[in-house]
Amino acid sequence: MKNLRRLALPGRTVRLRFTALYGALFLLSGVGLLTVANLVTLGSSTVSVPAGNPSLQRPTLAAAQELIGLLQVRLSEMQTLQSRQLLISSVVALAVMAVVSVVLGRIVAGRVLRPLRTITAATRRISADNLHERLAVPGPADEVKDLADTVDGLLERLEGSFAAQRRFVADASHELRTPLATMRASLDVAVAKPEPVPAQTIALADRLRTELDRVDRLLDGFLMLARTQHGALSDRATISLGRVVSAALEARAADITDKGLTVHDGDVQDSAWTQGSRTLLSRMVDNVIDNAVTHNHDGGWIRVATTADGTTARVIVETGGQVLDQEQLARLAQPFQRLGADRTGSDHGSGLGLSIVSAVATAHGGNLDLHARPEGGLRVAVSLPLAGGPA
Repeated sequence: MKNLRRLALPGRTVRLRFTALYGALFLLSGVGLLTVANLVTLGSSTVSVPAGNPSLQRPTLAAAQELIGLLQVRLSEMQTLQSRQLLISSVVALAVMAVVSVVLGRIVAGRVLRPLRTITAATRRISADNLHERLAVPGPADEVKDLADTVDGLLERLEGSFAAQRRFVADASHELRTPLATMRASLDVAVAKPEPVPAQTIALADRLRTELDRVDRLLDGFLMLARTQHGALSDRATISLGRVVSAALEARAADITDKGLTVHDGDVQDSAWTQGSRTLLSRMVDNVIDNAVTHNHDGGWIRVATTADGTTARVIVETGGQVLDQEQLARLAQPFQRLGADRTGSDHGSGLGLSIVSAVATAHGGNLDLHARPEGGLRVAVSLPLAGGPA
């Protein structure tokens, strides 16, 4: 059986196609070379006998021998000239055909390798946010087709793995809400009993309730992160970033007052509009404002601005404070990453705030930029595609 497979005709492989194409091109080049050389040779192969030679009028043996000698000399000269012309014409024809063969070979190779360039460009374009796309390269069943199908299979497995991970996070976060609610209700019932409750029990219940609230916020962050990464943008609308920022500042007005923070919001414009999920964009801005309030010194300041520049709408939030390390700021966009205990308020929160901001911005075609201010503090800039406001 194996011998029969070896004796079978090879398939239409790329190697075979290259061999056939380049062999045909060089064969045609050789034929052209020989044709040109023969045409040049035939054009210059006529031997002329000198006219008016007096020896031709003397039909004697000496005259015949003299004529034969002259013809031999003339034939030798013509052979030498013909060989020189043939050599020159062959060199010229070879140079011309070499150039033509290189040009034709480059064109043909480009056409043959075009699917590989398509695969490379498509693979670079596909990322974790568009794993549903496939290469779907058409053509014969050769090495290029096998490579494209292999990459498509890899993308399919990656898409399934990412989807399973996101579903697990969302399902686990949702299922954990029920026992948390049960635990919180049990604490409330235990504290609300008619008989006197010991002070230690009340203190323990308050501490447990605080931790339950923290876990609840963590689960809420998980759900938001999973929903953002899953691309669930069902409530798309044209939204004013300036109004969303103003609403977020009003919601945190009590916390701002408690910490004695000064808010500079004179640069909040109503011209910065974008399209996307109202829920996710509101959560994104809330997280940015919450980060600026939580990780700030008492009596500090916050500068908030919304701008529209060309095709980009931006939300910019700056805070004062200590000088931060720019190299470490990139970690803040990852889940559960913080700058350490020396940062103000770093013992609060779940570590998902800015990672949710980055995920929401990416889901809407934007990005998050974290920049350490030279004089101290942090500058958070969220860039989103600009959209025209409602008529």
